[in-house]
Amino acid sequence: MNPAESPLVRAARGLPVPHAPVWFMRQAGRSLPEYRAVREGIAMLDSCRRPDLVAEITMQPVRRHGVDAAIFFSDIVVPVAAVGLEIDIVPGVGPVVAEPVRTHADLDRLPELTPDAIPDISESVRLLVAELGETPLIGFAGAPFTLASYLVEGGPSRNHVKTKALMHGDPDLWNALCARLAQISTAFLAVQVEAGASVVQLFDSWAGALSRADYERYVQPHSAHVLAAMGELGVPRIHFGVGTGELLASMGAAGADVVGVDYRVALPDAIERLGDRYAVQGNIDPALLFAPWDALQRETRRILDEGRSAKGHIVNLGHGVLPETDPDVLTRLVGLVHDVSAR
Repeated sequence: MNPAESPLVRAARGLPVPHAPVWFMRQAGRSLPEYRAVREGIAMLDSCRRPDLVAEITMQPVRRHGVDAAIFFSDIVVPVAAVGLEIDIVPGVGPVVAEPVRTHADLDRLPELTPDAIPDISESVRLLVAELGETPLIGFAGAPFTLASYLVEGGPSRNHVKTKALMHGDPDLWNALCARLAQISTAFLAVQVEAGASVVQLFDSWAGALSRADYERYVQPHSAHVLAAMGELGVPRIHFGVGTGELLASMGAAGADVVGVDYRVALPDAIERLGDRYAVQGNIDPALLFAPWDALQRETRRILDEGRSAKGHIVNLGHGVLPETDPDVLTRLVGLVHDVSAR
């Protein structure tokens, strides 16, 4: 079977599927002992630029859990580091920018991304596609707003004070920064698609910090640029953010085929807000993976039932796998989803 005919790609396109496809955000990561073993002593950004390691880490949850897709192992700041911005991923903190981007002159430190700056990404994808066979690979990139929030704040932020101040105080600089980041994300995803990725997911992790008016005015056009370019490449597009219940329709209108729904929004409410134009992805609460099996099974069956009214439904968590999660629960959950949803 061609990955383009896999259950995940078909669900993303709103086509009939033999069973509900399932994968997990952060399925490759700290919940797996084999991940911790291969990452030991290797910095995150270095891990993301070694094709052999990227391929191994990306494949680990596919082998262990039998999920319906692999998600390309990377980090949202990989492409901005690739163009020369001094940035590090500090354990226990997240991305930290040595010199935040807050003036027009700072944009000179953020050139456009070209494929020759990331040949390792193409190689990683080719290795993965050869090993995955009929299982699709999901390409990975951060959305312009979430990238901009790290670059402007200098690191993770709870309130995004500097980001919102720049957005409203200097819209020209804000739009210039986001346009540059849109180019970088587009180029990063295009390299993955051209090397064989079958789907892409644009992560706008912190978009939920915005009002709908601010999202539509200052953010949506830049995400739309990325998603439109992926549409031209012919792959389904998943658009995901955290705390985005009020933004779901706007995120869909940015150019998504699938809108990710986090665990804070009931799936029927999300489907009602989105109408029948989009497939949905989600939305098991990651904390429920720590509950007794009967409780997790009950909630999963409910979400599968609710997802049947959508144009298409890709089962996922409402956010990423928590590091302390028992991997055996994820494996068991994949089997449950496949069994319950089999047509």
